[in-house]
Amino acid sequence: MKSYLKLVNFEISRFMKIYLVLIGITILSQLIGVIVVAKNYVANANEVIYVDSMPLEQFIEQYGKMNMTAVVETLWFAGPIALCAAALIFYIFFIWYRDWVGKNTFIYRLFMLPTARLNVLLSKATAIFLMVLGLISIQLILLPIGSMLLKWNVSMDFRADMTIREIINNSHYLFILIPDSFIQFVINYGIGFMVVFVLFTAILMERSFRWSGILLGIVYCVIAAVVFLAPFIYEIGFQASFFYPMELLVIETILGMLVIAMSILISSFLLNKKVSV
Repeated sequence: MKSYLKLVNFEISRFMKIYLVLIGITILSQLIGVIVVAKNYVANANEVIYVDSMPLEQFIEQYGKMNMTAVVETLWFAGPIALCAAALIFYIFFIWYRDWVGKNTFIYRLFMLPTARLNVLLSKATAIFLMVLGLISIQLILLPIGSMLLKWNVSMDFRADMTIREIINNSHYLFILIPDSFIQFVINYGIGFMVVFVLFTAILMERSFRWSGILLGIVYCVIAAVVFLAPFIYEIGFQASFFYPMELLVIETILGMLVIAMSILISSFLLNKKVSV
């Protein structure tokens, strides 16, 4: 366990500089975005009301009150989230391939450590998962700060205050990142965790068999997707609904755990028997 935790800490520290840059971009972009969008709204209100002489009530009816939903749907807010997601997806591959780069491949030293090779895989997966949770935590902190900035820049007459949950539920994407229940959180991030293990397995297949491993990795990803989506494929094929929502949840949970277990077992076999350095 101690060696596993050391590996997790090591993997996080290797990505920490880029991770902090991503956090910094997210904080700056989202907070600046709140101010810019709010000031644009106020400027438009001043022009329409005081220059064009439109009554306040008519302006509100036509343009609506300013709220955080209008902010979170802009590129200022969604852009850094998309950037962080893209960076972490890229890191799923980079976290492995960087260890093979160079004359003296670092992966050789990792495999020579006095610990099970499977711990190397689990530590990499854990590091990615913890970084995802860290970014989500930052987002939860930024939402109330953004709401406060909005209150400072837009007067009460032109503003519609929202709770954090209302902001999330009215967004087209935040409700996926920040679910409103623990069960939904486990489902969303459990699927993400499963995808990470499937991709790790595909990468190790490529590292084990090189060019033919690319084809094997693609085939494995397709098989894993078919297994996990089997109930939906079955219903689409028969054009009928056979499962109640709770039954579907239980089946998908079992299939998801099966895919994760299958990925870990195959990865463990490849790490111990096939992967060369």
